[in-house]
Amino acid sequence: MDLMGYVREVAPRVNKFIEEVVKGSPQTLYDAAMHLIRAGGKRLRPITVLLSARLVGGAEAEDKALPGAAAVEILHNFTLIHDDIIDKDEFRRGVPTVHKLWGEGMAIVAGDLLYAYAYRALLKAEERGVDPVRVKEAVKYLTEGAIRVAEGQALDMLLSRRLEASLDEYIRMVEGKTAALFMSSAAIGAVLAGGDQAIIAHLREVMRLAGIAFQIRDDILGLVADEKTLGKPVYSDIREGKRTVLVIYALRKLSDGDRKRLLAILGKGNASREELEEAAELIKSTGAVEFADSLAEDYARRSMEKLSRVSEMARDLEALRLLRELIEYLVKRRY
Repeated sequence: MDLMGYVREVAPRVNKFIEEVVKGSPQTLYDAAMHLIRAGGKRLRPITVLLSARLVGGAEAEDKALPGAAAVEILHNFTLIHDDIIDKDEFRRGVPTVHKLWGEGMAIVAGDLLYAYAYRALLKAEERGVDPVRVKEAVKYLTEGAIRVAEGQALDMLLSRRLEASLDEYIRMVEGKTAALFMSSAAIGAVLAGGDQAIIAHLREVMRLAGIAFQIRDDILGLVADEKTLGKPVYSDIREGKRTVLVIYALRKLSDGDRKRLLAILGKGNASREELEEAAELIKSTGAVEFADSLAEDYARRSMEKLSRVSEMARDLEALRLLRELIEYLVKRRY
């Protein structure tokens, strides 16, 4: 079975678990909360949970880790709802965003609701025979992930207000905003499956590096992808003035005149499509896409090297192979 085959097999189980957990009233609130989850998504974080659990505890550990897989997907969707409000994005996963359909107030509350339900979902691992001490440890990793995502999101917003940012600052931001939840996913899967601290630490580092590669690839797609395939607007990073790795590189390479022109468009909320395309061409003219591609590949390679050191600890070699495929996907995806 390849990675996509595995996703098709387990994603419905994750979705079913979420649907069974996230229930209540008023219906409007729950419709808003479940909107993006029901719209689809790649389910990369829950897949990370399940594969990490299998790697540590064998195929039988998958069932015990399902509450953790649901929890990280619920938490992830909480962050997406709030991110879309902050960024004023109107589409995600090919559908209107939650705040576009239900208004900002209801969207904020829907996100808050999902945050709480992420913990309710994870605590159900105890009902599947997981030691309460391990459930408590998994809660610690989920909480750490939530904190670091918020810190990374704040850094992203703060960097956007500055003329320039360094590559080191960008990586630090991405480690929080994106990589942290991948790291938590690996740790939650491993701890629910009975893993020790050594393998948990290894898997967290594997997914830290892979998560950075994933975000770099996301930045590239936000500049060059087909909008319909991507399922969300391209050029929104430019409109929001985000200091992506491509923008950081371009600002250092452009001539003074072109640099001023790019800075004039970056963060211009009412920029026309023509201006956004002009800014994109300025960025691409510097070789920023090629630089970012190379950087993503480097992080993916380092992630693979770290994963290879886990092989002697792995109880499920298919899970190890699928994790390798997942890392390859993170850096080579087209949407």
